[in-house]
Amino acid sequence: MNKTDPDLSARSETVALAVPVSTGERIPSLDILRGVAILGILVMNIYAFAMPLVAYSNPLAMGGTEAHNLGTWFFTHFFFDQKFLGIFAMLFGAGIVMIANRAEKRGAKPARVYYRRQLWLLIIGAMHGYLIWFGDILFAYAAMGMLAYLFRKRAERTLIIVGCALIVFTQFLSYGFSYVVEDMREKAEEYAELAAAGQDLSDEQRQKLERWEASRPLMAPTPEDINDDLDAYCGSYSGILVHRAPIVAQMQRGTFFFFGWRILGLMLIGMVLMKSGVLTGEKSADFYRQLMLGSYCLGLPLTVFSGLDLYAHEFDPGYAMRYGYIANSIGSVLVALGHIGLVMLIVTTGFVPRLMQRFAAVGRMALSNYLLHSVILTSVFYGYGLGLYGQTPRFWQMGFVIAVVALQLLLSPLWLRRYRFGPVEWLWKSMSYWRWQPMRQA
Repeated sequence: MNKTDPDLSARSETVALAVPVSTGERIPSLDILRGVAILGILVMNIYAFAMPLVAYSNPLAMGGTEAHNLGTWFFTHFFFDQKFLGIFAMLFGAGIVMIANRAEKRGAKPARVYYRRQLWLLIIGAMHGYLIWFGDILFAYAAMGMLAYLFRKRAERTLIIVGCALIVFTQFLSYGFSYVVEDMREKAEEYAELAAAGQDLSDEQRQKLERWEASRPLMAPTPEDINDDLDAYCGSYSGILVHRAPIVAQMQRGTFFFFGWRILGLMLIGMVLMKSGVLTGEKSADFYRQLMLGSYCLGLPLTVFSGLDLYAHEFDPGYAMRYGYIANSIGSVLVALGHIGLVMLIVTTGFVPRLMQRFAAVGRMALSNYLLHSVILTSVFYGYGLGLYGQTPRFWQMGFVIAVVALQLLLSPLWLRRYRFGPVEWLWKSMSYWRWQPMRQA
């Protein structure tokens, strides 16, 4: 007689109870915010698509120094830099609370499915980084999301304290790291001079010199590094693949040793916003108006000061890591909350409902849209596409942003009329739940 495996039965029951969110269970405000965030992220990412990475934070390096080009950088720094990434991280934390609460109400234990979900997101992020575009953020969200899940049941006060502490801690790491970079550079210059003079280097000295040569293009690029970058990304796909791999590896290590802790802190703040009903539209219009105005009044002066201060110091990377990023690090969180207040005020008052529906559609397939940014824009700027890398001034790069945003606001609702998920969401959910999900709308 066949006997039922109790572990297998338990697993089957868990999967049956822990299923993807249906259309009727979705929270519209979260989808709208996610759509706004994913399109807002593109405003800053365009710099890293179109030019060497150093130009992202230093407009004097490339992109034009005319008033309209510098003005474009200042505008995006004030209102976009770290703000929409922050919103997306907060929404990621909110999603953890929503997924866990929903599964537990059904009597399921969501941890197994959740961590499998994060593992597949980690893989998708790694493939995106190595194969398409080095600026992937999915890897960091997946890794830090695994830690954030452990905090889902903590009190709101605890989440706020730990979240804010992690954001401040990241700034201390940045301060200390600046001295590490300076020490590595000084030693590397010393060892290079010794080698040029014909002196044999020890194995330790040679390893430190090689480590700096590998790290320098990301941490302290020289004009030669910028030229190498231009040559690589204007070349073939295979050449880009080889050039990009060590950069992606360094950025993934940075997730665990540096900027990942800021992402984790923002996720915990997002949990608070979810638990308190801020992100689900449970507050009044007056609340969202006060959140918007208060956050902007506190945050925008900090981001404006940050941009002007960096400009006054000619965007010196050492100064930026020690002091220059502090104002924007704090101000960006406040401005992100202001953006959330503004969007939620629009949602609560019912203003421009059709436009909000389009943002919601973009948000429902945010992963597919995020990856589509990379596919479209690497095809525009890289050598295997139109080859515009390093040739488009910063102001005119915003034209590509507008075109992609308009395209996704148009296509996302059309796609979701026929299908339940975006194409990548469908694959991700199917792998997470170990069964193919129905794709077409009923």
